[in-house]
Amino acid sequence: MKNKDSSCIGPQISKPTSLVDAGRRNTAGTLAVLGGASLLGAATLTRPAWAQEDVASYPSRRVRLVVPFTPGGTTDITARVIGEKLQQKWGQPVVIENRPGGGATIGADLVAKSSPDGYTLVVGVTGSHGINISLRKKMPYHPLDDFEPITQGTRHGNVVFVHPSFEARSIPELLDLARRSPDKYAFGNDGRGTGSHLVMELLLSRAGVKMQAVPYKGATPMINDVAGQQIPVGVTGIPSAMNAYRSGRIRILGISSLERSPLVPELPTIAEQGFPGFSGEPWSGFFAPKGTPRAIIDKLSRDINEVMRLPDVEARMAKLGTRFFGGSPDDFRKFVAAEIEKWAEAVRASGITPE
Repeated sequence: MKNKDSSCIGPQISKPTSLVDAGRRNTAGTLAVLGGASLLGAATLTRPAWAQEDVASYPSRRVRLVVPFTPGGTTDITARVIGEKLQQKWGQPVVIENRPGGGATIGADLVAKSSPDGYTLVVGVTGSHGINISLRKKMPYHPLDDFEPITQGTRHGNVVFVHPSFEARSIPELLDLARRSPDKYAFGNDGRGTGSHLVMELLLSRAGVKMQAVPYKGATPMINDVAGQQIPVGVTGIPSAMNAYRSGRIRILGISSLERSPLVPELPTIAEQGFPGFSGEPWSGFFAPKGTPRAIIDKLSRDINEVMRLPDVEARMAKLGTRFFGGSPDDFRKFVAAEIEKWAEAVRASGITPE
């Protein structure tokens, strides 16, 4: 059958001048077509297995979910809760692999350099994908250029807290005290360059106030020192502070989320105490290596969002003092880009020199 628009096929062959010429040309044309088909077949055969996999059958084998921290923390528990539900949904093993160190960069870098086939994922966090790029002169990866964001996981505010007898009853009152006596007040945090350190530096910078930062090796010793009146102020994430808050050992002045937490709705935000739009929340999220097929990313996003909404999963997270947010891959990419900018401002405010 003649093609009505032969220009769509390719270059036209002039009319042969003889049957011999026609035969030669037809043979050449046949060889060219066969040669093209052979090349196409070879290209198909050399494509990696993950590129040929039918997304409908994904995953067809074990999925590795890397956690850049030691077992037992909020990020690790998040991964295990989600991994268990995905394993049930998929009928394939989901293996949690803890790769701590380097401020969460070791585990993240492992995944950045893995095959983009959807079988190696990482639970990235504020540090690995938001802060560290501004703290270090050289990063082994870029938090967006070397990853495909899948969906946001948990998010919760940091809290600024004091001893119950401390004279300030709000964030503005604390800042007024520090403004009047800049050398008198210090704040403890989870460690130099952590979210709890930088969110307070960001607040102080916007308020035009100075306070000395005292880094601790984790939240527990800092909380104990605030409760024991060894240091006036502490900053840490909600999950770490909940036991001390509910037992009355500390009093919380404000939370660094944009909205009040449904887990502790009685706590006012910093934003509503004279700093509109202020936020600085520890978060986690799911990432795949750059180049993972978009269809696989979309499936992962749908499935993770589905299991995050299960009532028993939400209840488990509430006990930890955090909650899931979810969202699309595109929304999560925009969120991470905004986080990188925000924490860069906080690092500048802290005076930390990238190393």
